[in-house]
Amino acid sequence: MFETFDHTADLGLRARAADLDGLFAEAARALFSVIVENFDQVQPHEEVSIAIDGQRLDDLMYDWLAELLCVFDTRHILLCQFNVSVGDSGLAATARGEPIDAQRHRLDAEVKAITYHGLKVERSGDDWLAEIIVDL
Repeated sequence: MFETFDHTADLGLRARAADLDGLFAEAARALFSVIVENFDQVQPHEEVSIAIDGQRLDDLMYDWLAELLCVFDTRHILLCQFNVSVGDSGLAATARGEPIDAQRHRLDAEVKAITYHGLKVERSGDDWLAEIIVDL
């Protein structure tokens, strides 16, 4: 599950999941749901592999979302499916999506950057919670 929340001139993303793998996948879904208005119309035709080293969960979340944003900015691919495995030394993931199609995709917010401001990844009861502020 994910949602957005207002934050001054920026936008907050909040994700919840039962485990860390799911949390990182939900945060990615939240990011792309902000980028493309009709996120549910994005098809998983192309695959991108991502590996990130790191042990601190907040740094790993920042690097994960920044890498996804870089893929979007440089390759113009909207990603929609995320298979993430978070381990002691980092994460390995496969993301799937498709190139932007102006006829089918309605781009929404221009996310300029992921920020460290207010970034948190923590246990919340039986679940995991992440909050990330993105610069628009």
